[in-house]
Amino acid sequence: MRVPTPSSRTGRRVYLSLWDLFWALVSPLLALYVRDAEILFRDDWSVVAYYWILSSGFALLAFFALRIQDGMTRYFSVHEALDIAEAVLFAELMTFAVMFTITRLDGIPRSMPIIHGLILLGGILFARLFVRIVFSPANEAQDYQSRRERIIIIGANPFAASFIQLLRAYAPNHQPVIAVLDDDAGMVGRAVSGVQVFGAPHELDAIVTEFSIHGVETNRVVVAGESDLLGPAVLQEVERICQNKQITLSFLPRMMGVTESARAESAPVVQPEPSIPLPAYFWLKRGIDILGSLVLLVLFMPLLTVAGLLVLLDVGTPILFWQERLGWKRRSFLIYKFRTLRAPFDTDGKPALVGREPSAIGRFLRATRIDELPQLLNVLLGDMSLVGPRPLLPADQPSNSHVRLSVRPGITGWAQVNGAKLITKDEKEQLDEWYIRNASLLVDLRIVGLTLSLMMRRRLLSREAAADAEQVQSRNIDLDRTVAGKHR
Repeated sequence: MRVPTPSSRTGRRVYLSLWDLFWALVSPLLALYVRDAEILFRDDWSVVAYYWILSSGFALLAFFALRIQDGMTRYFSVHEALDIAEAVLFAELMTFAVMFTITRLDGIPRSMPIIHGLILLGGILFARLFVRIVFSPANEAQDYQSRRERIIIIGANPFAASFIQLLRAYAPNHQPVIAVLDDDAGMVGRAVSGVQVFGAPHELDAIVTEFSIHGVETNRVVVAGESDLLGPAVLQEVERICQNKQITLSFLPRMMGVTESARAESAPVVQPEPSIPLPAYFWLKRGIDILGSLVLLVLFMPLLTVAGLLVLLDVGTPILFWQERLGWKRRSFLIYKFRTLRAPFDTDGKPALVGREPSAIGRFLRATRIDELPQLLNVLLGDMSLVGPRPLLPADQPSNSHVRLSVRPGITGWAQVNGAKLITKDEKEQLDEWYIRNASLLVDLRIVGLTLSLMMRRRLLSREAAADAEQVQSRNIDLDRTVAGKHR
């Protein structure tokens, strides 16, 4: 996934999608035609020409400024969809400001920014969604995904940049390197080969902990140099953290055979998991998901807007919280929710545990499941389904999970309406397996009905809220232990 931050290796070549160019030029005229077709056939074309030039120009400028032109691939994600929405909003605001300054919008309806913004956004998202659906690698090899590592690199240098590019060439649709650390404060906030520099090496403990909150477990720390790259005290601290968290510590020159000869590590043999016959209903389910998520996004747009504003007032930016989960065919994806907790660390990496309990707004969003609504974007892009087994964190996966991972995970599911957080992992696996073997349209409608019914029943919600509060408290205790260990 592309990191939306300035990069120290930003290329100058422009990758412009012909569809984006075409749609940026056509969408203003189409919006005028939808709003009032007679505008296009007036004798005085000057106002229309002004509007067309400005709206098209600002749209293309926004695409270049936010690098939207790089997104026409089959790996299109929710994160990139949010970037497109941001670019469209920027283009409409700039067009409105300049047009109002030049002509006071004489001859242009005041509703044009909204109409044009929706048409521009819809056309761009539709094209990327089409590419993702048609060219999605359904039979993508899973051997690398089963044993892949998540890596933090210490040292922002050319050696680290080459290593990141090597890994990206091997697996272009994954991001094994999740962070870079460097003791040069001037590098923080920049990026090495597209991977952001998050802080200094002595902040490793806090960064590993915060990634784990988002469901991303660090498997290896790689020092982009020999041991003399770090001071003795910092090296000792890094070794202690890796030992306590059971993270493999490696030195890049030794891994590459540049200095000491390293013993080749044989990759574990991955046994193919047995496949199970799926009901024919799953062939129709994807079409139902696309149509259903589109309808629900339109219907819930006012609710999504209000919820976003409440989150902004309650916990600040960003308003969305993401976690990495395992999904269909063991493919990892980012699941999105509205944030209900404050960040565990501030921008300087210092613990900020005050206020980590959900506020009244946060508890309301969790109890009513409104915090789950952004997952409709996951459904639209094919990461999830409206109904199916809930995607779990690696630590919460049942011992035998190949059945539940044979279908797309859902926003709600059979296990969710039969206990959710009140049942064990193995009980969830049994309930999810029953659903997968018996899935049908009637079963899905029954689950949706039970989900709505449970949202109205205060007794079960209170028990789930208690379980949810206990889970949050457990995470806070883990963070306290991390901070205490850091200061020992």
